[in-house]
Amino acid sequence: MKFISTILFCFAGFISIAQDLEPRAYANVPKGTNVISAVYALSSGDVLTDPSLPIKGFKITAHNFGAGYVHTFALANKLARIQVAVPLIFMSGNLQINGRDTSGVRNGFGDTRIRFGVNVFGSPALDKKDFRRYQQKMIIGASVVFSVPTGLYYKNKRINLGSNRWAVKPEVGVSKRFKRFYTEAYTGVWFYTNNNEFLTSKTLKQQPVVSLQAHVSYYFKNQMWIGVNSNWFNGGETLVDDASTGDLKDNYRIGATWSVPFAKKHSVKFQFHVGAFTNTGYDYNLYSIGYQYIFF
Repeated sequence: MKFISTILFCFAGFISIAQDLEPRAYANVPKGTNVISAVYALSSGDVLTDPSLPIKGFKITAHNFGAGYVHTFALANKLARIQVAVPLIFMSGNLQINGRDTSGVRNGFGDTRIRFGVNVFGSPALDKKDFRRYQQKMIIGASVVFSVPTGLYYKNKRINLGSNRWAVKPEVGVSKRFKRFYTEAYTGVWFYTNNNEFLTSKTLKQQPVVSLQAHVSYYFKNQMWIGVNSNWFNGGETLVDDASTGDLKDNYRIGATWSVPFAKKHSVKFQFHVGAFTNTGYDYNLYSIGYQYIFF
């Protein structure tokens, strides 16, 4: 039971509806591990992520459902993993467009996230038997995250669930264990392709966005754990037909996570996060509950 609970602890943050608040992304686990996860999240507030839109007072309520899968394997004797997460969103809200009040509803799939990562230092690819004797110290990893434009998109609408463009984020991360404490820090840069169907015929471009996230977690003897999470992102100047329309500057979010193993191979996780400082968009609250099942 202790072995399984430890694995669940390491995978507790693999699926995230939020903007890059993902603890335990580089923790070591046995090769050949599989995890299936489901999550529900309720978000409310201003979730606007596109500074090009002439929108004020954007307040929404969104019911977010996510499903995900993780598989670990050996790559050049290093632990590697592939992760896939797909969101389903039911959103309604009110806003002002060019000074006029309006409301609307969007229901459908959001953009798929795919992450491929390798722990390049301090994390050998071990089978279940050898992993029982493994003690984590410092791990350095690297990942590449893809945002795939599978989400619902109306090219004549300003508000959409999908972005109608690809995005990629190379990232590096460090994870360090101090007895029962785990500390982590990741940094990466999002790069975006153009959306050539913005408002039907316009071209939307966005400059890179720098992101940084940090996590501190404490786990108990029964492998229940709690954590404090934070992230910061900056940049992302947006241009519509080469005219600058704004950027995302100094946005900072904080939150907390509580994960509880309740049976062999099963755990449940609670998380919330809020906007600590917001320049443009992302001024919303999010509460989520997730379930995950592990198998080999």
